[in-house]
Amino acid sequence: MRCPKCGSRDDKVIDSRQSRDGSSIRRRRQCLKCKYRYTTYEEIERSDLRVIKTNRTHEPFDRRKLAASIAKAFEKRSTSLLTLEDMVDEIVHELETGGREVPSSVIGARVLEKLRGIDEVAYLRYASVYQRFHDVDQFVDAIHTLGRRIKPNALQRELFPPETMKENANVARRSREGAIKNHGRV
Repeated sequence: MRCPKCGSRDDKVIDSRQSRDGSSIRRRRQCLKCKYRYTTYEEIERSDLRVIKTNRTHEPFDRRKLAASIAKAFEKRSTSLLTLEDMVDEIVHELETGGREVPSSVIGARVLEKLRGIDEVAYLRYASVYQRFHDVDQFVDAIHTLGRRIKPNALQRELFPPETMKENANVARRSREGAIKNHGRV
């Protein structure tokens, strides 16, 4: 490492610790010639990911584009920015360990998988764009598919909970029966 003050290549590491986010190592160094102290960061050199689009063109992977599309799905939802960032980090890490080129369909599938476990409304928003819903029937099918699965997150309410649907049907039936029984009575 070259000293930023005198340019000497002789230095020693005084302190070494992991950065706050855990993705790099922070090192305090001291130049042996001029005794100047400075900080360096060491991190993994990531290979450049390339996205293979559906029309077979290639483009560099853009983390900001991924984060923006996910943020759009979460728009006006009560999900923290930290959750969104963690989700993007997980997806990027999975993509980087998978190879240098990744089809856009794989990225979309990973996003949908993560969204499904976090927020069903955000999942439907993203799916409607990613899967290119052309009519209402496709949207309804996606909602029914969501309704059939077992929910991993007990804090999130079902879009169409089965017990509520049955309870509403029972209340409606009882009110009809009561109206028929009391018909004409004051």
